[in-house]
Amino acid sequence: MEHIVIIGNGIAGVTAARHIRKESDKKITLISAEADYFFSRTALMYVYMGHMRWWDIEPYESYFWKKNDLNLKNAYVEKVDTDAKTLHFAEGDAMHYDKLIIASGSTTNTFGSEGLDLNGVQGLVTKQDLEKLEKNAPNKKECPNAVIVGGGLIGVEMAEMLRTRGIEVTMLVREDAFWTSALPKPEAEMLSRHIQSHGVDIRHETNLDKILGDENGNVRAVVIKETSEEIPCKVVGITTGVKPNITFLKDSGIETDKGILVNRKLETSVKDVYAIGDCAQQREPIGNRPPVEAVWYTGRIMGETLAQTICDNPWEYNPGNWFNSAKFFDIEYQTYGWVQPKRRRKDSEAQFHWKCKSDLRCITVSYHTENKQFLGINTFGIRMRHEVFDRWLNEKRDVDYVIKHLKKANFDPEFYRKYEKEILSAYKNQQPVTA
Repeated sequence: MEHIVIIGNGIAGVTAARHIRKESDKKITLISAEADYFFSRTALMYVYMGHMRWWDIEPYESYFWKKNDLNLKNAYVEKVDTDAKTLHFAEGDAMHYDKLIIASGSTTNTFGSEGLDLNGVQGLVTKQDLEKLEKNAPNKKECPNAVIVGGGLIGVEMAEMLRTRGIEVTMLVREDAFWTSALPKPEAEMLSRHIQSHGVDIRHETNLDKILGDENGNVRAVVIKETSEEIPCKVVGITTGVKPNITFLKDSGIETDKGILVNRKLETSVKDVYAIGDCAQQREPIGNRPPVEAVWYTGRIMGETLAQTICDNPWEYNPGNWFNSAKFFDIEYQTYGWVQPKRRRKDSEAQFHWKCKSDLRCITVSYHTENKQFLGINTFGIRMRHEVFDRWLNEKRDVDYVIKHLKKANFDPEFYRKYEKEILSAYKNQQPVTA
């Protein structure tokens, strides 16, 4: 019986296993040193905040794996011998495979600052990171102050988590507003104000110089590069992005760059070896998408795609229109299509921006300057329907049509206030709407 071995039990690896099982009776083994069972990584913060228990974020009951004949192995892969098709584990044993799927995910990108090895310095990517945070910051008495280095989605999640326990938080953000590397300036500025309203001290245009420890090897402070100021803290959260977890592939013969290089069929440079999820890097980026995508739904799509190829029905990876969602304290965020920050914006891209007087809701609509084709939308504080914007992007609707028909995309509950009229009025004042 052909043995399919999957390194990683995140959304990409588990989706591949589930769909291979639907299509075949192949032997399937999932390997992970992180957790016995698959869990929802995006829900880690809610366990720390007390909104959910650990088993609440495990989508499948423990009997699911045996019922579906999916073998689980808790182990760390130390070496991949592609010539012998053998995995070698840190525990000393080994395993043969016929086909190998690498879905090893991401790890925190630290950029080599001084003091990273001190107790209390950590990221927020894995189950082990969550356990560290519970140990390092159980309450404000044990951890009165924390510093978060970097903004972005992980940074704001960690800030919210710590604030729920009354811990004072300082964020070091190198940009002049929150997450301007991904968002237009008006949105970034609104988020900065909102995060500050939750008691977070955001230091814009500020960089970490080094992390200081005490005589016991514990964090005691960070030093700011620009001013040499010391900020006392017990925890330092490193949230400066993630990178593919691929160090164990050294000497494997598998071609890598930032991630594991794959083609559209998710094949690596070695026969019978594939890569999916956060660790995979497209040799030829798809449209405006980055070659490495650390996004939940793209990992799921890759898993579904590769399963078909493994079962002799070759598919090519096609993620469709870009979309994503997140939450910044009280503000929900959705994006469909492309709304570029200033540094990535082309001369042919124009943007319409509207913001509510409450400073809690806004939208930015991107469109082509010549033909007015709708390119994308960011929404903050207003829930929108994915399928509607996906259809409008595929139909290449113009921006006038989108603004006039925003009501069709609104997903807010019945008694929520609607803002379509205000948005249309603001748009008309900017430029006329054609029939």
